[in-house]
Amino acid sequence: MKPVTIYTRSMCPYCWRAVGLLKKKKVNFKEINVGNNTALTAEMTQKAKGGTSVPQIFIGDQHIGGCDDMMALERAGKLDALLAA
Repeated sequence: MKPVTIYTRSMCPYCWRAVGLLKKKKVNFKEINVGNNTALTAEMTQKAKGGTSVPQIFIGDQHIGGCDDMMALERAGKLDALLAA
């Protein structure tokens, strides 16, 4: 399974939803809480090619977007293939 990294903030319901799906699927992931840390936010924004909202989700080196993007992949039956590839 490819490594998964998710950038989050503590009080973000979209982050909770995305993390919940990953946990439900029993995916090991690295969660980086950017909080008010400007360095982590800048790192996330650079990796996400300008994405500033949270969550920002990466499967391996591939940026898949945010919560809605990951949920769309799940509904389309494509998330598991991305995780396993």
